[in-house]
Amino acid sequence: FDGVGFGQMVIVDHGNGYRTLYAHASELLVKEGQRVRKGQTIARVGDTGSLKGSILYFEIWKGTKAMRTIRWLR
Repeated sequence: FDGVGFGQMVIVDHGNGYRTLYAHASELLVKEGQRVRKGQTIARVGDTGSLKGSILYFEIWKGTKAMRTIRWLR
């Protein structure tokens, strides 16, 4: 994953091969390697790298494959 086109982003490693990606942030509130806790604000929504204006781009990954996000948000 090269992150090209996603602007500023945060990737959270949840362990067991799961990661979440949050992209197009206007401001990152965490640093690489920092531990985060449930409910913590990690970034501010923005439009870096976006062609649609302010937007949050979100993905869930297992290993090297993106998961169907809607399945996890039900």
